Amino acid sequence: MGSIYKRGRIYWLKYYDRNGIPHRESSGSKKESDAKRLLKKREGDIADGKAPGVYFDKVRFDDLAADLMAEYKLNNRKSVNRIEICIENLKTKFEGIRIPSIDSALLGEYVELRQADGATNATINRELAALKRMLYLGQKCTPPKVDRIPHIPRLKESSPRKGFFEHGDFLAVKKNLPEYLHGVITFAYKVGWRLAEITGLTWAQIDLENGIARLEPGETKNDEGRTVYLDDELKEIFKAQWEARKKAGKILPYVFVNSDGTDKVKRFDRSWRSACVKAGFWEWDDMELPKEKRRKVATRIFHDFRRTAVRNMVRAGIPERVAMMISGHKTRSVFDRYNIVSDADLIIAAQKHSAYLESQKGTISGTVEDFEQKKVAADEGNHLNFMEAATGFEPVNNGFADRCLGHLAMPP
Repeated sequence: MGSIYKRGRIYWLKYYDRNGIPHRESSGSKKESDAKRLLKKREGDIADGKAPGVYFDKVRFDDLAADLMAEYKLNNRKSVNRIEICIENLKTKFEGIRIPSIDSALLGEYVELRQADGATNATINRELAALKRMLYLGQKCTPPKVDRIPHIPRLKESSPRKGFFEHGDFLAVKKNLPEYLHGVITFAYKVGWRLAEITGLTWAQIDLENGIARLEPGETKNDEGRTVYLDDELKEIFKAQWEARKKAGKILPYVFVNSDGTDKVKRFDRSWRSACVKAGFWEWDDMELPKEKRRKVATRIFHDFRRTAVRNMVRAGIPERVAMMISGHKTRSVFDRYNIVSDADLIIAAQKHSAYLESQKGTISGTVEDFEQKKVAADEGNHLNFMEAATGFEPVNNGFADRCLGHLAMPP
C-alpha cells in the first residue's frame, strides 16, 4: 500500500514493488489529486507485473545509444560505422534526454533541425530508424529500460536513383580516369559488384587458369558467397594486373592497387569528379550562388555501374535469377527499384498488342481510326434484314421495323 506526503509545496509518493523494495518519487505537482492519480497508476503497474515507472525515468538516451552500439559490435554488423554516424547526429537533440521525455513534439523538432542542416529525408529516416531500434532493444531487455515507444514519423523520400551508363558513356568516363582505375570500372560495368567488393579483391579469390573471381560467404554485404566467370577482356585485365604485381617492388595481396602500387585502391572522389566533368556528366552545385562561387559536381556515381550491369545482363537475355547471382542482389526488388525491363519484353508486348488490334478488324470494337467506316458497314448489313414498307402506305422513318427490332431485342 502506498502513501503520499509533501516536501515543501510538492507532493511525493512512496510505494513498494513486488519484492517489497520501497520507492519514492516526486509527483511534480502541487495538487494532491495529481499525486493520488500517479500513485494509483504506479500501484496498478506493479500489480500487473510491470517495473515501477521510476525505473524508466532514470534511463537516458545515452544509455540506449551505448546499448545499440554494443549490439552492433557484438553481432559484427557491417553497418556499424553508419549507425555510429546516426547516433552522433541524434545526439545533437537527444543527448542527456530522459527517455520518457522523447515524444512526438521533440521528434518533430529533431526533423526540423536536421532539415535545416541540409540533411535529406532519406538520411533523417535512417537516423530515426536507429532511434527506434535502440528504443525497441531497451523495451525487450530484462529488466526493461523502456516502457513505451512513441510514434516515430517516416518522411517521404525521393525516388530511388535510376542512373545508368550507356556504353558510350562508360567509355567516355573511362577515357578520362587514371589508368590504374580502368580495370576497376570495367569490372564494375560488366559484373556490377559493389565498389568495396571490387577494391577488396585479393589474389586468393582469383583463379586465373579457369577465369573465376570468387567472394566467400561473409565477405559480401548479404553474407552470401558469389562466383563469376570472367570474359576474355576481364581475363586480360587480371593477367595484366598479375604481371604488374610481379614487377612491382612490393608484393600486395590485392588485385587492384593504387597509382603508387603501395596499397589497394581506396577513395578516388577527385579523379571521378574530374572524369565525369570532362565527359560532360556534371551540373552546378548551387544555382543560387554567384557563378564564380559555383562548383561543378558529377551527375553520375560509381553505383550506377551496378544498375547498368544488371540491366545489360537482362537485355542480353540472361535470366533474372542468374543476373542476381552475379551482381549479388538478394531479392528481386532490385528490378522494381531500377525499373529494369528487357527490350525484348517491350518488343514482344508491342507485337502482341498490334496482333490483337489486327484481329479486331471487321468488328465494331476495332481501332478508333476505322470506327466510322465499320459503323457504316454494320448499319448497311443490318438494313438487309429490315422490313421497309413502301412509300405511301407507311412513313419513311421505318417505325414499324424499329418497333420489331426493339421487340426482338427485349430479353425473354
